[in-house]
Amino acid sequence: MSIFKKVAKIAAFAKSPQGRRAIEQAKRYAQDPKNKEKIDRVVSKVKGRGRSH
Repeated sequence: MSIFKKVAKIAAFAKSPQGRRAIEQAKRYAQDPKNKEKIDRVVSKVKGRGRSH
């Protein structure tokens, strides 16, 4: 499957009622301070990978 087809499927899901609910749930999860800290740690780990020290 081409990347464009995958993106189109994701966009269609995001516009669907189920997709909107999932997006809202993710936003609420990300706003919780405990979860935000977890997310920030994972993001910093991922960004740190691939760099030579």
